[in-house]
Amino acid sequence: MSPGMSLYSVNAILILSSEDGSRIFTKYYTPPHQAAGHPSGTAPGPSSQNPYPDKTSQTRFEKALLAKTAKQTGDILLFDSRIVLYKMESDVALYVVGSLDDNEILLYNVLLALRDSLHLLFKQSVDKRTIIENYDLVSLAIDEICDDGVVLETDPTIIVQRCSKAPSQDVSLGRIDPFSEQGVNNLAQLGKAKLTDWLRQGL
Repeated sequence: MSPGMSLYSVNAILILSSEDGSRIFTKYYTPPHQAAGHPSGTAPGPSSQNPYPDKTSQTRFEKALLAKTAKQTGDILLFDSRIVLYKMESDVALYVVGSLDDNEILLYNVLLALRDSLHLLFKQSVDKRTIIENYDLVSLAIDEICDDGVVLETDPTIIVQRCSKAPSQDVSLGRIDPFSEQGVNNLAQLGKAKLTDWLRQGL
C-alpha cells in the first residue's frame, strides 16, 4: 500500500434531496487512527481525517456540494479538498466522498454499488419517497457496502441478498414457530419492523 493510502477510504455516503438539499440519509466516517505516512506526533493533513465533525459543518458542506453538482453533467469532482463521486437519480442525489489520497476507481465502485443496490431493492425509480419509506433497507444496504469507512462489498446482488425485507405487519404470530431458526429470525424482523414504525410515528 502506497504512503497516504488507507483501508478507511470513504469519508461519507450522502443521499440528499436534489430539490432543496435536505438530508435524506447521511453517514460520515472518521478513521480511528492516523493515516499512513504521517509521523507520530504530527497532525495529519486535511485530507486524512474527516473535517465535518458536527451537524453544522456537515450541513454547510452538503448544501455547498449540491449547489456545485446540481447542474453538472459529470460524476466526479474535487470539492473542499475531497474527491466526490455522485449520481443524480430522480429527485435525489447520491454522493460518495473520499480524501485526496484515495483511489477514485474504488470510490466510484462504491457509488455504483449504492445506486444499483437501491434499484434492485426497490425495483422501481429510486426517489425520495421510496427511500424514506424504506429507510431501514437503505441503511442496511449502506452498512453492507461500507463499515466505518472501510469498503466491504461492491457487488449489488450480494448486497441485496443480505438485505432481505422484513415480513409484512399483518404476519400472524400464531403461524411463527418460535423454536425454529427461521421462527427466531421472523420474530426479530417483525420486532424491528414494529420498532421502525414507532420511531417514524414519534418523529
